[in-house]
Amino acid sequence: MGDSDDEADVDPGPDAEEGDPADDDGHVPPIRICRPEVADVDALVDLWLALASDQRAYDSHILPEANRDVVRDTLARHVVTGGIRAAKRGDDVVGFVTFSLEHGSYEQDATRGVVRNVYVRPEFRNRGVGSDLMAAAETALHAGGATVVALEAMAANDRARAFYRERGYVPHRIQFEKPLDGESAAGTAEGDDSEVSPESASIENDTHSKED
Repeated sequence: MGDSDDEADVDPGPDAEEGDPADDDGHVPPIRICRPEVADVDALVDLWLALASDQRAYDSHILPEANRDVVRDTLARHVVTGGIRAAKRGDDVVGFVTFSLEHGSYEQDATRGVVRNVYVRPEFRNRGVGSDLMAAAETALHAGGATVVALEAMAANDRARAFYRERGYVPHRIQFEKPLDGESAAGTAEGDDSEVSPESASIENDTHSKED
């Protein structure tokens, strides 16, 4: 997806809270939602690795560290094309969301945007940062022509599912999984019938998280 001039590009985010680190002048800058820069890619990779590690508790098959190089390339591409927003306090990246328009081979009666990942560092949660990131992604997708937004969450991640339901998302298609090694099912993912590339399906969608 190309660049979009959505209003969330420079929106201020939640106000500072007591105990937040101050800058050299003693001021605690607010969290802002913006388009990250190439210099932020390494910090974004670290956040993705934290997200992927968290999602292992919900039966995600993604191996965080083994995918570092692939994820770095993917996030760098998002930075260049505009398919990512970051939550920043000063120069510190505290959260991110990735998204894109769906480009499938079938004609459909809706143009779908897909939110791939959303994550906020634990110490910045419960301030509405995740909601602000989701709003920024939805605004950018709408500006790019999307008429609906789709996303996935691990079936065992009750907090993520509740977070999305609170924001108007409803189940559209249920994905079932069956292991072939005789063990019980590791879990299922709740998603939709979007067509995504193998890289997107294996690296991005399986790491969804609720991080408000």
